[in-house]
Amino acid sequence: MSRERGRFEEIGKKIKREADAWPYQMAGIRRPMSGPPGTLNTITPCAACKLLRRRCAQECPFSPYFSPHEPHKFASVHKVFGASNVSKMLMEVPEGQRADAANSLVYEANVRLRDPVYGCMGAISALQQQVQALQAELTAVRSEILKYKQREVVATLIVPSTSQVVGFHNSSGASHKRLRIR
Repeated sequence: MSRERGRFEEIGKKIKREADAWPYQMAGIRRPMSGPPGTLNTITPCAACKLLRRRCAQECPFSPYFSPHEPHKFASVHKVFGASNVSKMLMEVPEGQRADAANSLVYEANVRLRDPVYGCMGAISALQQQVQALQAELTAVRSEILKYKQREVVATLIVPSTSQVVGFHNSSGASHKRLRIR
């Protein structure tokens, strides 16, 4: 009887642990560890610690920004900037902006790997050229539309409709047609 009771208690504890971890798993957030600072993280290590093959401590600077489910992000950042430099850059940024800074580093690293010479500037200049080409095309289309509108206005003035032509006779009896402009 006590053996069954022990089994039920273990199952109850396991269900409680899973229920406590559920909101964090749904949000994609690592569950905070309870314990003194400096203790080792017993949950899955972050992508940085996996790549660097070290234990992920609770105060790991990479843990909040590099998920263990997306190791390619930290791999590209590490390849371009190095782990030490990334850590220094993240620590210099205010805590509220670190997630954006980490995302920017990931983007910059991916672009730098694709285009080692120009990096983001290559992408920016390509987009600027595309904007300039589209603006020129838009200007050309607008001038074309203006030409067609002007032709339409001139055509309605030159070619009158039958209701606008009024016949009249002068004193000599000759018939003349006059254009009535409204």
